[in-house]
Amino acid sequence: MQGETIKEQLSFQAEAKQLLKLMIHSLYSNKEIFLRELISNASDAADKLRFEGLTDAALYESDSDLKIRISYDTNERTITISDNGIGMSRQEVIDHIGTIAKSGTREFFNSLTGDQVKDANLIGQFGVGFYSAFIIAEKVTLTTRRAGLTAEHGVRWESSGEGDYTLETVEKPNRGTEIILHLRKDEDEFLSGMRIRNVIRKYSDHITLPIVMKKEEWSQEEKQNKISDEDETINQANALWARPKSEITVEQYNEFYKHVGHDFEPPLAYVHARVEGKQDYTQLLYIPARAPFDLFDRERRHGIKLYVQRVFIMDDADKLLPNYLRFVRGVIDSNNLPLNVSREILQESKDIDSIRAGVIKKILGLIEDLSKNEDEEGKEKYKTFYREFGQVLKEGVGEDFANRERIAKLLRFVTTDSDSDEPLVSLDTYLQRMKDGQEKIYYVTADNLKAAKNSPHLEVFRKKGIEVLLLSDRVDEWLVSNLTEFEGKPLQSVAKGGLDLGNLEDEAEKEEREKETNALQNLTEKMKETLSEQVKDVRVTFRLTESPACLVADTYDMGGNLERLLKSAGQKIQHTKPILEINPHHPMVQRLNNEMENFEDWSHILFDQALLAEGGQLEDPAAFVKRLNELLLLKS
Repeated sequence: MQGETIKEQLSFQAEAKQLLKLMIHSLYSNKEIFLRELISNASDAADKLRFEGLTDAALYESDSDLKIRISYDTNERTITISDNGIGMSRQEVIDHIGTIAKSGTREFFNSLTGDQVKDANLIGQFGVGFYSAFIIAEKVTLTTRRAGLTAEHGVRWESSGEGDYTLETVEKPNRGTEIILHLRKDEDEFLSGMRIRNVIRKYSDHITLPIVMKKEEWSQEEKQNKISDEDETINQANALWARPKSEITVEQYNEFYKHVGHDFEPPLAYVHARVEGKQDYTQLLYIPARAPFDLFDRERRHGIKLYVQRVFIMDDADKLLPNYLRFVRGVIDSNNLPLNVSREILQESKDIDSIRAGVIKKILGLIEDLSKNEDEEGKEKYKTFYREFGQVLKEGVGEDFANRERIAKLLRFVTTDSDSDEPLVSLDTYLQRMKDGQEKIYYVTADNLKAAKNSPHLEVFRKKGIEVLLLSDRVDEWLVSNLTEFEGKPLQSVAKGGLDLGNLEDEAEKEEREKETNALQNLTEKMKETLSEQVKDVRVTFRLTESPACLVADTYDMGGNLERLLKSAGQKIQHTKPILEINPHHPMVQRLNNEMENFEDWSHILFDQALLAEGGQLEDPAAFVKRLNELLLLKS
């Protein structure tokens, strides 16, 4: 290599420093996982080389025999993990090792509790397996070179995990990555071939790449002809998903998930199936126990690895799964697709459309099985699933028309009848609990659950014992705009359009409504004139039993909550005036109808109160305070 060697000292990203300290303490009780994580990274590097090598065979540099090598040196007290995968450039080393957490960093550290078990789970969830090397190593030296004949030099990264690291350019004739762990005191247990082999077989037996070590056990005949550099493969080095299910243990399934999911926890559920016929493929799919921190970054893709005839093709094959199932991890191995399949081909492939439909069907079936499990453990699993992924699943109602009803059956909601024993209710359960004569599924949307529970629009529903869905997730407005009915029952917002309880009202109530509406006609017309800048109409309501007034959206207008959500997202929308409904039985309304004194101020007060009650913001808070103070002084 020509040119001057460049060596510089850099500092870790601030979060990385904190993570390094946590890593040692939180994961120390399960310290052998360092080897699993580093082997998993090496396997990923080989997969990436295979993928890029499909379009650029020169990347193999005449060395297509991919493998991972493990060695140890008792004198130097080191363990070395090396691979001949894709390798890294200088900038990639800085990006992937000097920096962690492309997104969600703050949320990650806010979630740390000080509880070693919980923190270990969070660290695994955050996908920072490389740092586990520092559990047993006082210093880590990483030497790497990016694949490609044009690569001029390698890069050496070294750190003691104290906050700084060095980078220098070095000569490295072969592509790939070598990691040397300089062990801490009292970690000599890992300077044993038997110990290392046991860890590999326990955690990494499923790795499709051969994991090799120098052979240490010899037969009598082999001893006579002993060759010092003879290798042996430690793992089975074949595709776990291609083996019969009867030969795979639950532990092996779990360890494979930890590899493909880059997770420290076992999965919540998994399904392994072979599909034969026009399309011939195998699927091994997992639902994690925890959501990743970037779950709601819809541009960030994860999870499904695509293989063709056991050959890795690509990570993150987004065409195989819809966005609302982006939390699923696993592999799909097809016997029908061409080996040179590209992302462009995937976009137009009918074969892929068929596989995608089958995968969706299988995953939804797996979630349905979770939801139907009636024993205590099963119920707890579905609660866990829905807590972690329920909001994402709601996106599917609008994205996957073919499975809309099926997805809707999996959704769970807090309602006005929820209790501590059954906090979440399915739509099927809601239908079973509907009152005689009820023809609609009622819901209210709000910024948060407390606001939904306290919405004035619920007053008459509580009085009549009618259950209402309380929707407070940001995705819920999207949900109800796409789920207009369920099992033939229309969904109806309690804050939109006129109140029509149908058969839940008797003729006497309807006659009383008409009578009181006529009696207050002059009042509503005058208030409409006074508030013409703020409201579309003013009318008498019977949805209120305690509050003096509320705001509702007209039948085909945008609701106040949706309007606020869109504005907060930076979207420019045309404001639609709400309808002010007044309670004819409330003393404030009755006084306003009888006295008409300070009429304009009282009308504005009623409007502003109604706006605040539904979670809106006053356009002129100072004017509201001024009016309120003046009216209070007049009353005193």
